[in-house]
Amino acid sequence: TREHAFVWRAYSLVDSSQVSTFLISILLIVYGSFRSLNMDCENQEKDKDGNLNCYLCLKKLQIKMIISVFATFNFLYLFYDCFPGIQTIDSTQALFLPIGASVSLLVMFFFFDSVQVVFTICTAVLATIAFAFLLLPMCQYLTRPCSPQNKISFGCCGRFTLAELFSFSLSVLLVLIWVLTGHWLLMDALAMGLCVAMIAFVRLPSLKVSCLLLSGLLIYDVFWVFFSAYIFNSNVMVKVATQPAENPIDVLSRKLHLGPGMGRDVPRLSLPGKLVFPSSTGSHFSMLGIGDIVMPGLLLCFVLRYDNYKKQASGEVPGPGNVSGRMQRVSYFHCTLIGYFVGLLTATVASRIHRAAQPALLYLVPFTLLPLLTMAYLKGDLRRMWSEPFHTKTSSSRFLEV
Repeated sequence: TREHAFVWRAYSLVDSSQVSTFLISILLIVYGSFRSLNMDCENQEKDKDGNLNCYLCLKKLQIKMIISVFATFNFLYLFYDCFPGIQTIDSTQALFLPIGASVSLLVMFFFFDSVQVVFTICTAVLATIAFAFLLLPMCQYLTRPCSPQNKISFGCCGRFTLAELFSFSLSVLLVLIWVLTGHWLLMDALAMGLCVAMIAFVRLPSLKVSCLLLSGLLIYDVFWVFFSAYIFNSNVMVKVATQPAENPIDVLSRKLHLGPGMGRDVPRLSLPGKLVFPSSTGSHFSMLGIGDIVMPGLLLCFVLRYDNYKKQASGEVPGPGNVSGRMQRVSYFHCTLIGYFVGLLTATVASRIHRAAQPALLYLVPFTLLPLLTMAYLKGDLRRMWSEPFHTKTSSSRFLEV
């Protein structure tokens, strides 16, 4: 009957896989954004104390590895100089990122068999660093009662606290289990680490750069999902995102001519460039690329920093174009987060209606940018947010070079 069909469609939209995707993606963005804000506060305190050297030594390694994670899963390899601080994307990079990502996507599409082992090894290393960053606050909480926060020297490798070593050890263990089992839950855990690390370490400096980046990636996503099949006789984006890679242990076993029982029974690996959740019936998986979390997440991180900046600004008087009352009390972060939720819901409905993969950014970008632009205009902040919203330049901030 029609009623039963309607109930079944409604249930299919809110099954366990969809609910898990919604909750986890939103939690990752919120956590990554607040982690980013805390890092800014820590940097300011350490700048005041003049005690940045040891702190930046660890952050330098973490940032370089995590930026490479971003490049890996957006299929764009970025080359950059040594730098000690958080990275900011400028207008030129925002414009050329979709082009570079398209070139790298084609390389992965045509030459995946040739580079898959190296790609998997690099992924495992980078995911280890990112997941250690995700675990670090928990490890700091666990080790605080029993150990001082003194750093242990490892020679040329640097100096690390017990919490940092603990988080790195747990991360290595999880990656090894993932390589041996290929379980989707471990892959999701690594993907979560990548999302949080990217949102925490990469900055969008203004609303102008945000619009350039997200608009370019929207076109990139739409083209490779909807139109690539007409040119390459295959959906390039879907094939690259879902293609499993050979397990390095299996490859090593064959190269060394080991016996069938020595590393030959390990599974192929689905790389953590996405979040996947099974439905309650186990009949299908819900999938969301980490780019669909990280890219809107960078925008939400930007507006959270701007909300915090406005709160800290002293003696700020609303301009003649500003509105008062409830509109002033609504934060940009909450407005954009609601837009992200609505956009994700719309993308889910569209994928169920069309029964095909949808470019999530086609829905996420308008539902996050348009409410933000509208609210900024109504509050009178649009001009400030568009160019130089924070009015400060730190000496440690350098732009990423492509």
